[in-house]
Amino acid sequence: TGRSPKDRFIVRDEMTEDKVWWGDINIGISPESFDKIYNKMLTYLEDKKVYVRDAYAGADKTHRLKLRVINTFAWHNMFCYNMFIRPEDYKLPDFEPNFTIISCPEFEADPETDGTRQSNFAIVNFTKRMILIGGTQYSGEMKKGIFSVLHYMLPQEGVLSMHCSANVTVDGGNPAIFFGLSGTGKTTLSTDPIRPLIGDDEHGWSDDGIFNFEGGCYAKVINLNKEEEPDIYSAIREGALLENVVYDEETKVIDFTDGSKTENTRVSYPLNHIDNSVYGQGKPSVTGHPEKIVFLTCDAYGVLPPVAKLSPEQAMYHFISGYTAKVAGTERGITEPTATFSPCFGGPFLTLHPLRYAELLKEKMERFDVDVYLINTGWVGASAKSGAKRFSLPKTREIINSILGGQIEKSEFELDPYFRFQIPISLGEIDPNLLNPDRTWDNLDEYHATAKELVQKFQMNYKQYDLGDTAVLNAGPSL
Repeated sequence: TGRSPKDRFIVRDEMTEDKVWWGDINIGISPESFDKIYNKMLTYLEDKKVYVRDAYAGADKTHRLKLRVINTFAWHNMFCYNMFIRPEDYKLPDFEPNFTIISCPEFEADPETDGTRQSNFAIVNFTKRMILIGGTQYSGEMKKGIFSVLHYMLPQEGVLSMHCSANVTVDGGNPAIFFGLSGTGKTTLSTDPIRPLIGDDEHGWSDDGIFNFEGGCYAKVINLNKEEEPDIYSAIREGALLENVVYDEETKVIDFTDGSKTENTRVSYPLNHIDNSVYGQGKPSVTGHPEKIVFLTCDAYGVLPPVAKLSPEQAMYHFISGYTAKVAGTERGITEPTATFSPCFGGPFLTLHPLRYAELLKEKMERFDVDVYLINTGWVGASAKSGAKRFSLPKTREIINSILGGQIEKSEFELDPYFRFQIPISLGEIDPNLLNPDRTWDNLDEYHATAKELVQKFQMNYKQYDLGDTAVLNAGPSL
């Protein structure tokens, strides 16, 4: 029903010892434990039927991985067909993989002798270029395992690996990338009827531009309906793979509102199931350098403005922070706004220290002259617990259009008193009073108290990532 982060390991050896960001996210395991499990898996698989598929990870031919995926479940192999990039048939006879995944859900490790935490596991071995997965049926472990591999390998080639979505204009120009955690609107806001989609989740930024890592999408479908998310709904057709959903045994009709197995119900489909995608138009999922970068956050405290322009150092600080907020009703036990931080907007998949990715981001921003904006899709002028509504989605789209169209650059800006980034004083037809929380809150004492509380949360979180870069630290919020 989901990934098991505490059971994902990286082999700790000469290659990884001084490079991997070890800790709660990247848990080490010995080469001996890997070899023991690998040999036991091979013995287990000797008389089993397996499904083998060759594929690419990365649409950029210079930086892509050549994968071989070996599965005991046919539908897991189908998942890989959807999610990775499919080579032309004529290339398959001479295909030589440079990374291999072996996924065997029926095989379980022995925690007492194999060095794992429990019977399920996902182990990445960079020296042997392999991923072993056992004891779990969740297909997403394969996708995210390769994402972690690319997070390790690509930055060492000067390529920024990113957990983001990307789109372009119809003629392939004005590329934009969108970072954001779950609930911030990343998929919704990057799926645009007039801007073809490059991809919705994983991308690289090389010296040549942006490229998608994947050949498909892995979308949540809990409470999916045709009216609100027509692209995903229409992508569910022959070739799509639904996971953890509940359906009527007789009619075969799916009940997308049923979360009895898990709220993490999913669909996997090839990108060409999205009509308005670059891949769906028969082109590779690559584009030039982004002209705009958007950080999306859902601020349930109501402190952040609807839009702000960031300096390169502020972009590094907020990239490392990866802030959003959970609100009551989204998870059990959440009764009031709760700040959540995930470095680089994808903490569970990072293999190097977050500062390495932030440095690459700054380097590319400055080299290719890219502006970064922070957009708050949450609450403005009041916290979520006040009962107020989230900021208007049409107004957020209007803000994004002004960013992508360049109109925001004509605005005059003022300084946010706590976060010290630039806030536009006016923007199109939007009420200017909505643009600055200082003019939006009815109770200014409550605003200042709430702002100070959030600033302290930012400062406390950043301490664990601070490596002494004073310029980045000073670009953060201040009391």
